[in-house]
Amino acid sequence: MLTSLWTPTTVGDMSLPHRLVMAPMTRDRSTQEGVPTELNAEYYAQRASHALIITEGTQPSADGQGYLLTPGIHNEEQLAGWRTVTDAVHAAGGRIAIQLMHVGRISHPDNTPHGRQPVAPSAIRPEGVMFTASGPQEMPEPRALSTEEVATTVEDFRSAAAAAVAAGADAVEIHGANGYLVHQFLSDNTNQRTDSYGGSLENRIRFAVEVVAAVADEIGAERTGLRISPGNSYNDIAESDTHELYPMLLDALRPLGLAYLHVMHTGDDALLDTLRAKWPTTLILNRGGTEIAARARDVNKGTADLVSVGALALANPDLVERLRVGAELNVPDPATFYGGGAAGYTDYATYAG
Repeated sequence: MLTSLWTPTTVGDMSLPHRLVMAPMTRDRSTQEGVPTELNAEYYAQRASHALIITEGTQPSADGQGYLLTPGIHNEEQLAGWRTVTDAVHAAGGRIAIQLMHVGRISHPDNTPHGRQPVAPSAIRPEGVMFTASGPQEMPEPRALSTEEVATTVEDFRSAAAAAVAAGADAVEIHGANGYLVHQFLSDNTNQRTDSYGGSLENRIRFAVEVVAAVADEIGAERTGLRISPGNSYNDIAESDTHELYPMLLDALRPLGLAYLHVMHTGDDALLDTLRAKWPTTLILNRGGTEIAARARDVNKGTADLVSVGALALANPDLVERLRVGAELNVPDPATFYGGGAAGYTDYATYAG
């Protein structure tokens, strides 16, 4: 039943040995300065048998940080840390894409290196709390980016993409999902701007298109991917027009010839079918907690070209080998998902054979 997962394919300029991708997962185990460590390198190298590793969200600027101990890719120390990670993955035979994630309003000044107010498309406070070193705190009202600052933020993504490739990444994924900055510009409940980045659908997709175009121009479309999650309410998002907005977004991006589109599916099968029909290159699909067999059927049916898995890859560094032989899988431990050291990070058992 899983046979379709094991056929080789090409994504952009990457030759992949099969169709099972490690999804991006925040693990909060970088240094306070956002520098990846030897422990991070070990974690990713352990999982190098996945067709492609997509890393945890990585801030393209100091303003892009929202959570504690997440990595950045906007200074030389962070670049050097990522080089340690990519070298380890490549030495283990793997391929790795660094995901660029600007959190926008999903932040707290206590978690950033400069202590500044979060930024967003509009000054609308998100519901919910942010975990900080002093405990959970309500997220504050963000400051709306000026039109000029939006352009600067686009260039931050461009620079971060160049740094990611300089650090050895095989590709870069732009995080346009889960209620973070790119998604905030797309959504009508978080974007109430009156300039050229707000109001109409054409204006609300503008930031996403400009970011993707800048990254593709900088590192090549064949190394550029985008993740989206239409209709996902995570981080206080409420989208009212997904069936109009996302097809328009794909129409605008299609001429760029990106390596892939990564879709986090939230249950709207009709929209997924529309996006699949519109997208000309690789589509990676993440269905959340569904079984591997169901994901393999997506590849069989052509709904997806590759599928990504999160917690199963976290708990099973040798997931590919276990699935190939039908071995029992480790069970993820949610208590160790975020923060800490090796426990629940690099100490999951591998298949004994």
